[in-house]
Amino acid sequence: MEPTPKTRDVFALVTNRIIEHLEKGTVPWKKPWTDAGLPRNLLTGKLYRGVNVWLLNALNYPQNVFLTYNQAQSIGGRVRSGERAHLVVLWKWIDDTEHGARPRKTPMLRYYQVFNISQCADMPEWYMPSPDISKNDPLGLCEAIVESMPHAPDIRHMGDEAYYHPFFDLVNMPSMDKFINSETYYSTLFHELIHSTGHSSRLNRKEFDTGLPDKFDKYSLEELTAEIGACYLNSFAGIDGWDFQNHVAYMQNWLEKLSNDKRLIVYASAQAQRAVDYILNLKGQHTEESVSEDMVLQTIEV
Repeated sequence: MEPTPKTRDVFALVTNRIIEHLEKGTVPWKKPWTDAGLPRNLLTGKLYRGVNVWLLNALNYPQNVFLTYNQAQSIGGRVRSGERAHLVVLWKWIDDTEHGARPRKTPMLRYYQVFNISQCADMPEWYMPSPDISKNDPLGLCEAIVESMPHAPDIRHMGDEAYYHPFFDLVNMPSMDKFINSETYYSTLFHELIHSTGHSSRLNRKEFDTGLPDKFDKYSLEELTAEIGACYLNSFAGIDGWDFQNHVAYMQNWLEKLSNDKRLIVYASAQAQRAVDYILNLKGQHTEESVSEDMVLQTIEV
């Protein structure tokens, strides 16, 4: 299915989808995909990235495997009548001739529609994925993630506060016994490690630049990036480390911020994806996509 015309405000479409979930009491980036698997395309096997992870994972399908209408038809299957399509976004590079005679490439956010495999019928058996019943050691995976992070900041355990200090490039954590459980400890540590990827020696996120204009809500954007990135790592390790104690205030906070800035969720998700790729040492495995993401991020005015 071809991406939609550029006249549609894709940022608003994505944000409205996220807001719909928040209004129903669901935080898309907080829902683990442990049982359903990472959202991916059935035919290509390609994992969805950035904000697409949260858009698709929040749908609560037993298996996070999707394909387009045309892909289903191409293998002899079909989408059942009345099924609702789901939004997936991507960046397309178009020729911009409005700024002079010489064309230049400009990124444009587009969207297309996909369906979950459970919305389809007559699918060839050999295409359908088998449920993954293998169980890993969640806490062992958490520790492996921390230990394998390249150029990691110093991690110390002093006092009762969890924070990342960019000047000293260190993460401070309360000792594990101060947390409700080990999962909450690692979830908090992941949050601070995502912050640390913004350091100039790593991904050099501009949210760390104190000279940003006043209209740029640096703190909110960096916090959302760290939240989303930590939730990605939580799900990767198979843990759920979110404390729902202040659930209502949390939901209201993000409803307000996303309503006021339609680009926030797309931008923060892309930054979180880059941070996670860094921590998991995946640089090079998504080379073409990463280059595009880097270039696109430089063009978005948040």
